[in-house]
Amino acid sequence: MAITAAQVKELRDKTSVGMMDAKKALVESDGDLDKAIDLLREKGMAKAAKKGDRVAAEGMTYVAVSGNKAAIIELNSETDFVAGNAEFNDLLKAVANTIVEFSPKDVEAALALEVEAGQTLNDKIIGTTQITGEKITLRRFTVVEKSDTENFGAYSHLAGSISSLVVVDGASSEAARDIAMHVAAIAPKYVSDDEVPAEVVEKEKSVQLASEDLAGKPDNIKEKMVEGRIKKFLAEISLLDQAFVKNGDQTVAQFIASQNGTVKSFVRYQVGDGIEKKVTDLAEEVAKQLG
Repeated sequence: MAITAAQVKELRDKTSVGMMDAKKALVESDGDLDKAIDLLREKGMAKAAKKGDRVAAEGMTYVAVSGNKAAIIELNSETDFVAGNAEFNDLLKAVANTIVEFSPKDVEAALALEVEAGQTLNDKIIGTTQITGEKITLRRFTVVEKSDTENFGAYSHLAGSISSLVVVDGASSEAARDIAMHVAAIAPKYVSDDEVPAEVVEKEKSVQLASEDLAGKPDNIKEKMVEGRIKKFLAEISLLDQAFVKNGDQTVAQFIASQNGTVKSFVRYQVGDGIEKKVTDLAEEVAKQLG
């Protein structure tokens, strides 16, 4: 199949490889982006692919806590300028507090909530949109509940560009916040390696088995090397196995155990994560205007 320049650019953006390497990988994978990334990883050329999709949309994340309930939300704007103004921040907190109070099942239900006489949450968002001159949207939220013996840990990084919410059984609220700080900084995907789906492990194993540096090695040696790499892969994506951000000499599991607690769950939001954002070439736009 014909490979387009847009496909090549997208793969380059995700992996930071050269144009020719990106095109070759796309040709070899029949235009399948995920397969192309795996092929580049097999060749040891796409270390940057681990960073995932680039963050796109602007806005902020926020965590509101009320008793044994908490809500983490993401509110988007068109520019970071608006995301930093007072009107947006007031709306951000109002939306989070409304969601933690009423626990709607989804965004549609949240927008329909009546926050004042005759005014819905959606009306409130539209009102702020009219003030700022930019479209503002509630993208997503998660409501989390805990028991009396558990603690919430909440942390926001870079003025709300990343927020995390953790539930810890036992320990203290300070320890829970330390775990939330770690989650915000390191971005684990699962609490423990037991939670990692079998298909994720199998996919990584197939990628590693096809690595060029293993070519020609005996099967038993290859299997042993891949086993070690899988163990390292699981440690990288599992919270409890990661080196604790505040003390690299101990894992998160060791830290929380020293605080007489266990990690139950976590949620991490990063602004614009996974959203495609249009990139404008200013010089090109000016040339068009002059033309």
